[in-house]
Amino acid sequence: MHLVYELHLTNFSSQDCALTGVEVLRSDGDYRVLAQYEGADLVGSIARPGAQQLAGTDKLSLGPGLSGIVYLWVTVATEAEVPAAIEHRVSVKVADSAFSAQCARVAVKRGVAVIGPPLRGSDWMAANGPSNTSAHRRALIPIDGRARISQRFAIDWVELRDDGNTFAGDPKDNRNYRAYGSEVLAVADGTVSEVKDGIPQNVPGEDSRAVAITLETIGGNHIILDLGGGRYAFYAHLQPGSLRVKLGDHVSRGQVLGLVGNSGNSTEPHLHFQLCDANSPLGSEGLPYALDSFEVEGMGTDWKGAKSEPQKREREIPAENEVVRFPSGY
Repeated sequence: MHLVYELHLTNFSSQDCALTGVEVLRSDGDYRVLAQYEGADLVGSIARPGAQQLAGTDKLSLGPGLSGIVYLWVTVATEAEVPAAIEHRVSVKVADSAFSAQCARVAVKRGVAVIGPPLRGSDWMAANGPSNTSAHRRALIPIDGRARISQRFAIDWVELRDDGNTFAGDPKDNRNYRAYGSEVLAVADGTVSEVKDGIPQNVPGEDSRAVAITLETIGGNHIILDLGGGRYAFYAHLQPGSLRVKLGDHVSRGQVLGLVGNSGNSTEPHLHFQLCDANSPLGSEGLPYALDSFEVEGMGTDWKGAKSEPQKREREIPAENEVVRFPSGY
């Protein structure tokens, strides 16, 4: 079980403030420490929005009026150990004085959605998937005057070949990618709340985009499903003309929505999938979820060489770069 969130820190003083430690505490009376960040662990967990990303411990120095964001990923062994609320002990040094403050009490949210698979078949790698260092995890983006992380638990699903590559032959041809044309599935019953079609596909490559990337085109051809309860499923980068639903349609779990493509802010054919709390690809907060069932086949692009017997997982979310097989029957 993981507690995943961000701690925002601002130096309101007129002096430089050096952050020396952050502790996550149970807020249930005994204040037992759940996690402690200092030194290299703290440096690797903090970001400085709007400021140069300095190397080394300089990232821990907050000048007057400056802010830092600590990306936290606190792991506990079982669900029973998840506290009802947490607090934080933040330690700093100002000039020659060191002190700490216990602050930022927050309730722990529960009730993770359990959904079906967004794709069929095997050998799907959870690229940029859930971890504390993935690109999606730290994609804090200001939209409409508020900074959000809609992609907090997003996954870029790419399908691997036995050699660990995602394609065979010419890498500039979308059709040579194993994921290309795969059917994208509704993960639950819901209502189509947004569709976008007609965006041409990219030539695969880091710097190749068929259209200028804006808030309108970043997801390429995409679909959003309203799953109810304030949860929305976002499917991005689909093939133009492949969408099989329209705005307002009611869909059933396992229903085909469209085909995997390479449109929008995409470097190769893949499915970007996320759950979020609003009908907006970026103007929302990313929500955790669990797949009701899948099998882990391996890890990373060298998964085949170190392959062991598939491990069945239930009511879990795949971790970054896990290679999984989705259950048949969808």
